[in-house]
Amino acid sequence: MTVVDDIVITSLAERPSLVPRIYEITHIWPEFIAHDQAGAALLNQVAGEFPDYCVVATDGERVVARGLSVPFDADGDGRSATPDTGWDQVLVWAFRDRRRACRTTAASALEITIDTDYLGRGLSSRMLAAMKDAVARQGHDVLMAPVRPNAKHRAPRVPMADYLRRRRDDLLPADPWLRVHVKAGGSIVKIAPASMTVSGSLAQWREWTGLPFTEDGPVDVPGALVPVHCDTGHDRAVYVEPNVWVRHEVKPATA
Repeated sequence: MTVVDDIVITSLAERPSLVPRIYEITHIWPEFIAHDQAGAALLNQVAGEFPDYCVVATDGERVVARGLSVPFDADGDGRSATPDTGWDQVLVWAFRDRRRACRTTAASALEITIDTDYLGRGLSSRMLAAMKDAVARQGHDVLMAPVRPNAKHRAPRVPMADYLRRRRDDLLPADPWLRVHVKAGGSIVKIAPASMTVSGSLAQWREWTGLPFTEDGPVDVPGALVPVHCDTGHDRAVYVEPNVWVRHEVKPATA
């Protein structure tokens, strides 16, 4: 348990009554993100299935942040701890491995979401530390994270590789969320070029974004890290989001 400024951070295994409440948070995720197929099918089950890997922050009775991670077997045939299909892949593997009772050899973060009223208070770094502690208590020595750089949407036409080269004078990443990870001891490993995929009809994309989607080609969408590809002939638009794999060393808890 971590208590700072009256905010209490624990694992969900310690406070199972909060599992149904972790989505009460007011957030700034763009609407289309909720329509990633893997996420739509599985994300809401993560807290209930893997409470030891998930953390929650409360301020009094209010839930103000959540952090979700999952274990998976990175040593299976054709698998990797840093798959190119990043976020989607580790989420699917986690549930598949749970169903098959496979041993787990790796852990991956999925998200840390802070209530909009609590942004700018340093809570994200504290949630990351709590997530690393939770993973360590499960015997892991590494936490992987397919990080979604939170300022990349301001430069959607810049390739992720070029974006990663943007540094401050102190050589830390220019991107704020990547900087939190690096300052917490994380190492940037590689790009996950297809970490999340959202596909929908043009009508769906118009509903999600308020944009017309009437012309073929790339469309810049608010909140998207790269352009969405619009194909009017097939009445389809597809968003393939790159993330950045970051590796955190953690110290497994001892008995």
